[in-house]
Amino acid sequence: MTEGSRLRREAVAVYGLWRRDLVRFWRAKSRVVGLLLGPFFILVFFGFGFRDVQFGSVPAGVSYLDYLVPGILGFTMLFSASFTGLAVLSDREVGFLKEILVAPVSRTGIVVGRIAGGATTTLLQSLLILVLAIPLGFRPVSAVGVVVAVGFLVLIAATFIGLGLAIASQFKDTQGYNLIVNFALFPLAFLSGAFYPLGNLPAPLRVVGYLNPLTYGVDGLRGALVGVSQRSLALDFAAMLVASVMMVALGAALFRRVEAV
Repeated sequence: MTEGSRLRREAVAVYGLWRRDLVRFWRAKSRVVGLLLGPFFILVFFGFGFRDVQFGSVPAGVSYLDYLVPGILGFTMLFSASFTGLAVLSDREVGFLKEILVAPVSRTGIVVGRIAGGATTTLLQSLLILVLAIPLGFRPVSAVGVVVAVGFLVLIAATFIGLGLAIASQFKDTQGYNLIVNFALFPLAFLSGAFYPLGNLPAPLRVVGYLNPLTYGVDGLRGALVGVSQRSLALDFAAMLVASVMMVALGAALFRRVEAV
C-alpha cells in the first residue's frame, strides 16, 4: 500500500469518527440541554448574586458577571471534554470500540478523530453559553477577542480530552472512570481562577493552581473577552499549547495499549 493510500485511509477514519460525534451531539438534545443548564444556572445565580461584590485582584471597572463568564466557559469545556473519555468506555461496552480497534487504521488516527469530534462538540457548547450570556449583560471587548477566545477554547478542549482519553484507557467500565473524573474535575475547576482570583487562596493552594492548565486557559479567555488578565495572552497561550501537546501525547500513548477485547 502506498503512503498516499494510507494517509487517505487515516483521513477517512478521522473524518468518520469526527462526523459520528457531531451526529450523536445533534441527536442527543436532552444531554446537550443538561450540559448547558448547569453552567448557565451557575452563571445566572453567581453573576447576579455576587454582582456588587468586589474581589481582590479584579479591577474596579469589571463587574463580577464579566469576570465570571470566561470562567464558566472554561468550566464548561472542562466538564464537556471529560465526556469524550466516557464515550470511549460506552463504545467499549456496546462493542463499537472493538470494531474500530481491529480496523486497518492506526491508533493515532483513532485518537485524532476522537479529539477532533470531542473538541468540536465541546466548543459548540461553550459558544452557546457565550451567546446565552449576552442577554444577561455580558459584552466581549471586540470581535478579535472572540476569535482569540476560540483558540483558547480549542486548546482547553484538546488538553482535557487528552487527559480524559488517558484516564479512560485505564478502565474497562464507566463506573470507575466516573469516580476518578468527578474527584479530579472539581479541584481543577475551583483551582483555576474561574470563580475568584487565585490570589485570594492560601499560598499552598495558589501553587497548585498555577500548576493547573485550566488556570492559564481561563486567564487567556478573560484577557481575550474582557480585556483583563493576570498574565500576558502570549504566556497563557504558550502554557496551554504545551499542556495540550503533553496531554494529547499522553492520551495517544496510553490509548495505543488498549486491547481490542
